[in-house]
Amino acid sequence: MDIHEILAHSQKLLVITGAGCSTGSGIGDYRDDDGEWKRPQPIQHQDFVTRLKWRQRYWARSQVGFPEFMHAQPNTAHQVLNVWEKTGRLQGLITQNVDRLHQRAGQQKVIDLHGRLDEVICLGCNAVTSRHDLQDWLLNHNQALDSTPPKLAPDGDADLVYTDYSTIQVPHCRCCAGILKPNVVFFGDNVPKMRVEEACAWVDAADAMLIVGSSLMVYSSYRFVRRAYARSLPIVAINRGKTRADELFTTKLREECGPALERLRHSFV
Repeated sequence: MDIHEILAHSQKLLVITGAGCSTGSGIGDYRDDDGEWKRPQPIQHQDFVTRLKWRQRYWARSQVGFPEFMHAQPNTAHQVLNVWEKTGRLQGLITQNVDRLHQRAGQQKVIDLHGRLDEVICLGCNAVTSRHDLQDWLLNHNQALDSTPPKLAPDGDADLVYTDYSTIQVPHCRCCAGILKPNVVFFGDNVPKMRVEEACAWVDAADAMLIVGSSLMVYSSYRFVRRAYARSLPIVAINRGKTRADELFTTKLREECGPALERLRHSFV
């Protein structure tokens, strides 16, 4: 079966999306066509939690990159997937992205596997607050930072020429003075167990899987493809470059996500 036939026959399609789904919105991706890093690896969870200088670096880069990141708009890929959800034939959508563009396109049944950048969580008391509100605090306390709109990165930060992070003021929780962290899963941290269990249940209920714009190099999403393969589900992928699961796919389109989904729109509807 080719990708058109798989989509036409599926009644419970499970979609997994990665950074390549959002490049059409101007947000950069992590890896090149060979699956290698295109930029320095993102911040590690342990470094952020244990070292003030890494928190200073993160919040400086986030202060500059966050506004432009949140101004990004859903693209054709998000819009087509939202149309497909309205048919009632999607089991759901699992996204590795933290930009909430699927929800802004109207998608309802979404698991934000790696969290969401528009929220901040306290590592002391677990209070969750708005990242938009925190932006005002950052701007008031770090006025020397250049606010020139940067090239968007998949994690919402920016590459800065500014290197003296020691002067950066770091926000703390207003309730308990604890460490504040974006409500996302940093590299080296684990996806919450309940979130993984919900995603696994979606895999078990699906009759086919579609990968959109993910290299699947991180295990957090790769495990679901392996689970689908173990169930003998047809697995199709749209990804311009190499993925960790290429040998598990029934078929693969090496194309940009938006144009490919637009062309496939009526195969599912």
